[in-house]
Amino acid sequence: EVQVVESGGGLVQAGGTLNLSCVVSGLPFADYCFGWFRQVPGMERELGAIAGMDSDSTTYADSVKGRFTISKDDLRNTLFLEMNDLTPADSAMWYCAADRRCSMPHMASGDYYAMDYWGQGTLVIISS
Repeated sequence: EVQVVESGGGLVQAGGTLNLSCVVSGLPFADYCFGWFRQVPGMERELGAIAGMDSDSTTYADSVKGRFTISKDDLRNTLFLEMNDLTPADSAMWYCAADRRCSMPHMASGDYYAMDYWGQGTLVIISS
């Protein structure tokens, strides 16, 4: 059984930092691509950042570029998202997802069916 478990969300002040983690089990981690996506109630799920199998292959939403860094540790089966200089606009449920097909444009769409597996999310709230 594949499990995708996010952690690290919380309540921080604007300008602060959070580090999200996503532990994945039940699949060959190094053969998958991964992403962080965010969703606000009533809105579509959208891209935060995605990472290909090659650690240098990353894509970021314009809204987080330069502030967030996605990375992964294949030995620990863990995906990370370092979130710096947070703003209230970053407040959302943040989801980790895995995909075997690794089509970066498809993954970047944020569409639920573009990814094979999703976690339950971790809530990020940024106060002004």
